[in-house]
Amino acid sequence: MPGKIHVNTTINGEATEFLCEPRQTLLECLRDTLNLTGTKEGCGDGNCGSCTVVMDGRIVTSCLVLGVEAAGARIDTIEGMARGNQLHPLQQSFLEHAALQCGICTPGFLLAARELLENEPDPSEERIRWFLANNLCRCTGYDKIVRAVQDAAKQMREAKA
Repeated sequence: MPGKIHVNTTINGEATEFLCEPRQTLLECLRDTLNLTGTKEGCGDGNCGSCTVVMDGRIVTSCLVLGVEAAGARIDTIEGMARGNQLHPLQQSFLEHAALQCGICTPGFLLAARELLENEPDPSEERIRWFLANNLCRCTGYDKIVRAVQDAAKQMREAKA
């Protein structure tokens, strides 16, 4: 088996380097090597969205991306969403709307919703549901999540006005 590979990347705005085996997933590297445990493993085969991160501006399931593919990439994880003690409006809205329970799916929903709102500040309910369709929740149902995203979108638009 080949040795470990040295990877230089940017995670949550900070230059980061790590060693990984060629077969390790980005999810494993984030959680096990870099101790960024906010990204969750749900299914391990790309179907649930729990391990969602943003890589070079694209939503990806980190269980299907190899760690070596992070070389030179810009990666955003849930750990980079809040600014210090100030939660992102989506995080605050999820709390206020009780849009989470067990928390396994929450980081993926939050990152996907953030990407939606950064590109579409006023999405319809249908658009929100479509955009988040790759993220599965077994606890809350989806209405509270959709309402939380709608509320956060409104707050974010008002803050820019």
